Amino acid sequence: MQGITVWMAIVDFIPVVLFFIAAVILQRDLYDKLVKGAYSLLAAGSIMVLVGGFFKALWKALYALNVCDYVLLDHSFFPMQGPGFLIFFAGLLGLFYTKDKNVKAYSAAPLVFTGTLPFIVMQILGLGGAHVSLTIFSIKNGNKKAPYYLAVAFVAMFAMGYLGAKFDNSSNMHWIAQLTNIVSMGAFLLGTISIHKTLVKNA
Repeated sequence: MQGITVWMAIVDFIPVVLFFIAAVILQRDLYDKLVKGAYSLLAAGSIMVLVGGFFKALWKALYALNVCDYVLLDHSFFPMQGPGFLIFFAGLLGLFYTKDKNVKAYSAAPLVFTGTLPFIVMQILGLGGAHVSLTIFSIKNGNKKAPYYLAVAFVAMFAMGYLGAKFDNSSNMHWIAQLTNIVSMGAFLLGTISIHKTLVKNA
């Protein structure tokens, strides 16, 4: 852990807050558009992603403040966010089912595993799938702006996956990853807000 500072830890909370706002907006807007099982997956996935991101940022804060090096907070990041994004995506798939259809939801508890690559793949598939689902949903509702925001979020998210695979724990890598994550979550939030405005307009 080279060069982790208090400012770095504070910045690491930003994408967590951005995703939290986006998740709340989505859950409020999609509550009556998803079957109960799909909505539960959306909510559960959101919580897993938020907790994983919060734990990671909290670990950096505790480390930077010389309180402790509680590595379990750091190690829980990928095992929570990878499956969390997949479950989040599974919930969004409910947008393409009508309420008179039965939707079966499948999820599995993540195995205790120290490698990060499988969880990075889950993050890319889950969040990428979420971007595609929301893009299709926004186009169907006549929103031409949200897909551009979501495209930026997807590219930045894909870059995050690459950085995660190449992560070397250096200070520069931490900053690059954090700023890329902020761009990704910021664009995702803008896309979510754009979809929200369209739903309000069409209501």
